[in-house]
Amino acid sequence: MTSAPTVRPISPEQHLAFVRAQPWTSFLQTPAWAKVKPEWRAESLGWFDGSDLVGAGLVLHRNLPRLQRSLAYLPEGPVIDWSAPDLGAWLAPMTKHLKQHGAFAVRMGPPVVTRRWSAATVKEGIADPDVRRLDDVAPTHREPVGARVVSQLHELGWRLQGSEGGGFAAGQPRYNFQVPLVAADGTRRTEEDVLAGMNQQWRRNIKKADKAGVVVTRGGLEDLKAFHDLYAHTAERDHFTPRPLAYFRTMAEAMAAEEPDRFVLWLAHHEGDLVAATIAVRVGTHDWYSYGASSTENRDVRGSNAVQWAMLRDAITAGATVYDLRGITDTLDPDDPHAGLIQFKVGTGGEAVEHAGEWDLPLRPLLYKAFQAAMKRRG
Repeated sequence: MTSAPTVRPISPEQHLAFVRAQPWTSFLQTPAWAKVKPEWRAESLGWFDGSDLVGAGLVLHRNLPRLQRSLAYLPEGPVIDWSAPDLGAWLAPMTKHLKQHGAFAVRMGPPVVTRRWSAATVKEGIADPDVRRLDDVAPTHREPVGARVVSQLHELGWRLQGSEGGGFAAGQPRYNFQVPLVAADGTRRTEEDVLAGMNQQWRRNIKKADKAGVVVTRGGLEDLKAFHDLYAHTAERDHFTPRPLAYFRTMAEAMAAEEPDRFVLWLAHHEGDLVAATIAVRVGTHDWYSYGASSTENRDVRGSNAVQWAMLRDAITAGATVYDLRGITDTLDPDDPHAGLIQFKVGTGGEAVEHAGEWDLPLRPLLYKAFQAAMKRRG
């Protein structure tokens, strides 16, 4: 790039064309995501080098009550060159544009990884009584680009959010669990490679589901009600607040309008009963396990393992480079209520990854301070 880029609004069509030209982009940075979040005002921004579109970002605006000021939020974005030696040249025109259009602060989540822990390293940490968090264990790999991004953001005045919350305190999880589908030498991993990388319990459960006659199929929009009924049951059992059925209908329709495989519903049946169901999302070469549900009565047929294996095989067939099981906390304490989540995911043989986290830049400090105080009061 010959000079600092300029930033201006682009159409959803321009934005989608840019996304399609990338190896992958977070699904939270696709134009469709604006339709999934109608309570936010959305705009697509483009970064231009002359007339060439070289970056894009979905900005979600949440207005302050009774004020024409907003928090401008770019979840897992923007999609720019995060390896650039001068990030300020990329971020300054964005923050200038947003301030001119009423933003009192900008929040973003750079889609870069800072550290990785192999499944073996995580399992050793779980087994060690002196280890409580991922931070207590040396990472398998440190990512230099991620480290430079964090350093530059500090220097530019951005503030890391939610670092004390173990990964779930901010809007998007800082820690994820992923299964790489490309080996370190660049070769693609086969189904046999991935299965061999799982722990014995996962392999046993996949075989048990097959022997029990669990059948995994793709569902359609007409199956969303069945998914949601099971998801609501899961929410009651596991003590979380479920999203309404309308949310998933909007998500499915908006994403499918962009690409036919952007949103896929997977269903696992046993003797006619729905025992597990999941939602998968695909953008380019990145596949996500986004939502899941399972029955309590039929857990012994291992429908959850069966549906995950079907999704993994589909990702391999589609040429994905990563199968992403999304968020975990950084806890390795077996007494922590979140420990079961990482123990389930670590069985896939993948790796825990730490992202750069979510960062705020106050543009109007007094309003930002009042906003922060209000968020603390809400708990």
